[in-house]
Amino acid sequence: MLEVNNVSAQYGDLKILHGVSLKVDLRKIVTLVGANGAGKSTLMRVISGLIRPSSGSVLFDGSDLGNIPAFRIVERGLVQIPEGRSLFYKMCVLENLLIGASHEKARKDIDKSLKTVYKIFPILDERKRQSARTLSGGEQQMLAIGRALMSCPKIILMDEPSLGLAPIIVKKIFRVIQNLNEEGLSIFLVEQNIKTSLKISHYGYVLENGRIVLEGIGDSLLNNEYTKKAYLGML
Repeated sequence: MLEVNNVSAQYGDLKILHGVSLKVDLRKIVTLVGANGAGKSTLMRVISGLIRPSSGSVLFDGSDLGNIPAFRIVERGLVQIPEGRSLFYKMCVLENLLIGASHEKARKDIDKSLKTVYKIFPILDERKRQSARTLSGGEQQMLAIGRALMSCPKIILMDEPSLGLAPIIVKKIFRVIQNLNEEGLSIFLVEQNIKTSLKISHYGYVLENGRIVLEGIGDSLLNNEYTKKAYLGML
């Protein structure tokens, strides 16, 4: 479904990604883990069309996304939830959700999509007229996920969905991710919460200094000695 082939990227003269290759198969959860500054968010932006790679290619459903504007990539079914959620805080919950349904196909399914989002997150229905700014951190993350679902995605890219959330809310968010996947949605997850994210993943990659240094099935990667020592503090 999604293939990143030997992608390099940079900001000016600063090279961030060095020949990164990975893939996300249909109806799978794939996690990319790594420390701060490893290049995870940059890779997300490359995939979403917000940054153009200096070399390599990104394929989605067999088509090269290299020269396609970011909003057209969303129309094709690839949607990113950025780190920090990037909500429109002066707008109410419902307005934020409706922004997710900005392209033609999504607009046709607005009512159906809203019902789906409210079923997953009933609190958003209760607070649909409330300003996004007044929501808790967990509720804001729910709204960010809901907005992405309004776009009728085939795959969602989630950048640090557990960031700044209480443990009980983190469990709920990861449970939602699993449920969405079970209903047929592909998920590409970038996380520093390595233990929890790899537990729910079908496959995982470790990114260090802009390079993939390790990959494998989620459980096996979690139990890998290098992963334990480098990221879980286990000797």
